Amino acid sequence: MVTLRDVAGHAGVSVSVVSRVLNADPSIRIRPETRDRVLDSARLLRYAPNSAGRSLRRSRTHLLALVVPDVTNATFTDLVNGVESRALDQDYSVLLASSPRMQPGSDGFTRLLSERLVDGVLLQKGDDAPIDLVARALSHPERTVLINSGPVQGMSTIAIDDVAAGALATRHLLELGHRSIGYIGGVPTSDSNDRRRSGVEKTLAEAGLSLAPEHTTSLGYTYRSARDAARLVLSRKNPPTALVVGNVNAGIGTITEAAEMDVRVPQDLSVVAIHDIWPAITCAPALTTVKLPMAKLGATAVDVLLASFDAPDPTARLVDDPAPELVLRASTAPPPTV
Repeated sequence: MVTLRDVAGHAGVSVSVVSRVLNADPSIRIRPETRDRVLDSARLLRYAPNSAGRSLRRSRTHLLALVVPDVTNATFTDLVNGVESRALDQDYSVLLASSPRMQPGSDGFTRLLSERLVDGVLLQKGDDAPIDLVARALSHPERTVLINSGPVQGMSTIAIDDVAAGALATRHLLELGHRSIGYIGGVPTSDSNDRRRSGVEKTLAEAGLSLAPEHTTSLGYTYRSARDAARLVLSRKNPPTALVVGNVNAGIGTITEAAEMDVRVPQDLSVVAIHDIWPAITCAPALTTVKLPMAKLGATAVDVLLASFDAPDPTARLVDDPAPELVLRASTAPPPTV
């Protein structure tokens, strides 16, 4: 491994000069040609700084942790990409964690910040974890940003405009002519589910309609739970002609269960789901979705976390630009004629 001493010998200067040049010390007084010679030597020798030593000197690891409920869930792909891209732009690397042993309150999670393994944590909590319990379990809330959550007193939180997403999905179905619209939702402890459902209810109310209790479920965002929810709703008397589904994985489950029940999509039932991932294209029929700015959410979360290192700002933020976008596919159509 090339050292500072190697660079100094090649450039014909002292080790301290090389160190100050490579660390952009503004107080160093040397001739421009000497500075250029040091930089050329470092480049020629492919010198790489010792990140561990630099971290000790600066009391920073230049590592961030992103903790999500399930790394295999495709809805987190754009979030991860947004976090990683912005972190790299700021000279940070990202550790990705999702196991139960890395959830808030666990020894593994606590060690991340208590032992300064990372500088800060970006946390997407699981839907089944009440937000107040999660907040109380955090050992260092000042160096943690909650993603897709909030507001939480004393915490930095950031969320996407789930209300607008629910409203957009509902408005699309209303414009097609549907008047009997149901909602397949997440579990009661899900923050995003509350917001998405409120967007559905608000838009229906503006049209003089309401969300019927028998057309609503709160079993969860998973493929399996949505199949159970869809069977429950569609087996009732006078089922809805359209469904807003709170999550794309649940949307795929809804279409699958409808086919099992000989309910044709979109001839008998229109389905629109929130979130857009590539499996939505592979459904039969392809699933109409509402695309959310997940990459922007991740990038903004990094900005908030890094800024908090110098000036903690426990406020709630909303990523509403770009706005949710309707992605039209084959699972929505006008309601069946009687």
